[in-house]
Amino acid sequence: MKLGIVGLPNVGKSTLFNAITHAGAESANYPFCTIDPNIGVVSVPDERLNKLQELYDSKKIVTTAIEFCDIAGLVKGASKGEGLGNKFLSNIREVDAIVHVVRCFKDENVVHVDGSVDPLRDIETINLELIFSDIEILERRINKTRKSLKADKSLAHELEFLESIMTTLEDNKCVRTMSFDEEQTAFVNTLNLLTSKPVIYVANVADDDLADNGESNENVQAVREFASSECSEVVVISAQIEAEISELDSQEEKNEFLESLGLEESGLDKLIKSSYALLGLISFLTAGPQEVRAWTIKLGTKAPQAGGKIHSDIERGFIRAETIAFEDLVEHGTMANAKEKGLVRLEGKEYIVKDGDVILFRFNV
Repeated sequence: MKLGIVGLPNVGKSTLFNAITHAGAESANYPFCTIDPNIGVVSVPDERLNKLQELYDSKKIVTTAIEFCDIAGLVKGASKGEGLGNKFLSNIREVDAIVHVVRCFKDENVVHVDGSVDPLRDIETINLELIFSDIEILERRINKTRKSLKADKSLAHELEFLESIMTTLEDNKCVRTMSFDEEQTAFVNTLNLLTSKPVIYVANVADDDLADNGESNENVQAVREFASSECSEVVVISAQIEAEISELDSQEEKNEFLESLGLEESGLDKLIKSSYALLGLISFLTAGPQEVRAWTIKLGTKAPQAGGKIHSDIERGFIRAETIAFEDLVEHGTMANAKEKGLVRLEGKEYIVKDGDVILFRFNV
C-alpha cells in the first residue's frame, strides 16, 4: 500500500513524514524545502503477531508494510506548473490513497503560505489544483472518444459517462463524491484521476487539542464536516508530538509518554487503521517455527487468491485452507487443542478470508 502525503507548505506535512518514517526528509519554515518525493516504508504494528510468536516459538516476526511518499507542498497554480506543480501532481498519481495534512493549529512562529489558518480554504486550494489537472486529462480522453465514436457507435455510452464526470469536475467537486457501480468503478480506475483517489484528512493540531481528539477545536470540526460530505476519513494528529515519540528508543517509553498525554495510541497507529478502513484492507496471518507473518488483502478476498499473496503456486494448486480465528487459537493455546474443540475448519475455494484468520494452505502443483 502506497500513501501520498500532500498539503500546503508549512502545514506540518514533512514533520509528520519524518516522525512516522524516520526517513529524515528536509523540514524547514519555508515553502518548497521538499523538492523530490521522499519515500519511507513503515511496518504495520500488529500485536497478534507477538502472541503467535510466543505460541509457536517462532524465530522471527514479519509484518506487512505501508509505503509513505512525502510530496512537496502544493500551491495555487500547481496544475499549471507553479512551484514545480506538475511534477508533484504526477507523483500523486502513483499512490493508492492521499493523506492530506491540514493545519488546525495557530503558531506565529510558523508562517502560513496564505497568511492565516483556515483548513477549509487550504483543502479547497489543493482540491482545485487536483480538479484542474483531472479536467485536462479528461478533456483529452473525451476528445479521443468523440473521434472514435464516428467509427464505433458503441462508444456513445462511454462518452456520456465521461461527460458526466466532467460536469462534476467543472462544478469544482471531486470524482470521489460521485457514486458508481462496480463496472463504472473499474472504468474510472483506468482513468487514474487524482480526485478519484480516497483521502484521509490529517488535522494537525497543537498538543493540548489531542486529549479530546480535537473536539474543542473549531477547525477540526470544520474538517470533519467536510470529510463527511465526501465519505473521507479524518485523523487528528500533532505532528510535533509524533516527532517527540519518534525520538524515544523503546516501545515501553513510547507507551509511557502516550499515557502521560492521556492517549491510548500514537497518531501513526490511528493513521494506519484509517488507511486500512478507507481502502477496505484486512490482514490474515500465517504461523510456524520459522516465522509468523501478516499478509494484507482486500476485504472479500477468497482463500485461493489470499494464498496467491504468499506464492502464485498456492493459488494455482489450491486444495483447501486450514483455518482458525486468531482469538480461538490464543484461547486454547495450541492448534491441537483447538482441533479437539472443533475450531479448526477446512475451507474451500469459495471461502472469504476474514481479518485475523490464521491459515495453513494445502496445495499441490
